[in-house]
Amino acid sequence: MKGIVNLSEASLLALHSMVLLAQSESRPLTIKHIAEKTASSEAHLSKVMQRLAKINLVDSIRGPNGGFYLKIPIESITLLDIYQAIEGPLEEGGCFNKNGICPFKKCLFGGIIDKMRQEFRQYLTSKTLKDLVETSQFNE
Repeated sequence: MKGIVNLSEASLLALHSMVLLAQSESRPLTIKHIAEKTASSEAHLSKVMQRLAKINLVDSIRGPNGGFYLKIPIESITLLDIYQAIEGPLEEGGCFNKNGICPFKKCLFGGIIDKMRQEFRQYLTSKTLKDLVETSQFNE
């Protein structure tokens, strides 16, 4: 088990990039522009954007006026969609024990791990990209 919540650098980069795309008012943004705004490497960002494109959250246009743009409306994109595009499916169940086998019949943590996962999933499902855009202000 990786952990209860795994917010990798790639996940955070995906969330920030999606907000930038949403704020771009349908103008495609280049990898270079997004990388500059997020202080990330273009190579890492390219991989993140490819994952988002793979599940049809974003698409790209080639050429001098090209770049990435959102493929679906921001109110239809949940934070869970973005998270799972990068991290894969959110784990269900599990144990803190590294080998995944608990030596006890009943969890020592009284189900808190599952409760935390359920609440994390509920939060990601209930929040949309629109919610993030409405509460974000980018540092210029």
